[in-house]
Amino acid sequence: MRAFSFAALLAASMLAGCQTNPPLQNATGVSSMEVDSSRKGPVSGVGVEGQDIVSMTDQMMRDMLAEPIFADTGKRPRVIIDAQYFANESSQAINKNLITQRLMVNLNRAARSRMQFLNRQNTVMVEQERALKRSGTTDMGTRGLTKAAAGADYRLSGKITSLDSRSIKSGLVQRYTQISFEMTDLETGEIVWSNLYEFSRAAADDVVYR
Repeated sequence: MRAFSFAALLAASMLAGCQTNPPLQNATGVSSMEVDSSRKGPVSGVGVEGQDIVSMTDQMMRDMLAEPIFADTGKRPRVIIDAQYFANESSQAINKNLITQRLMVNLNRAARSRMQFLNRQNTVMVEQERALKRSGTTDMGTRGLTKAAAGADYRLSGKITSLDSRSIKSGLVQRYTQISFEMTDLETGEIVWSNLYEFSRAAADDVVYR
């Protein structure tokens, strides 16, 4: 009887050992969530963040559209808005295209009757197509030919700067960030519009920006 009981117990133990245990759940994990890009998210620090880009580009767009030189007069000035002359001199790594591209897209949608936006980032693409048309490789399309590519009247430039301080005693980090914008007349060099966006934040533990 003892031998049978021992054998049965051994068999049951072996069977239990062969069974696959259910995977352990990650008790500290956080599931994916939707975040409103116009508001501060669950991961935030002292630098330029998504809600800042949304807020500042909206603010710059409204201010630019209020400028008399961009009034709806029927003669749309030609404007270049890209990151080529937008310098990052701050202590934060940031993709400058996030700022200039959102500003350009929103202006293009809101001010098509006031401005023309020129693409200087793809000049090679434009010149290649112009060469194909003029060589007879392709026809002239539906809009005909121009003597030259469009020249610009104004171009956006800007600068991102910051001032950091840290308390050795408390570990608190504080950063003042300033983002300036300028629209320059490409014939005279005159700054016809300018504005800036600034803020200051402090935190015990800063986040890593990439």
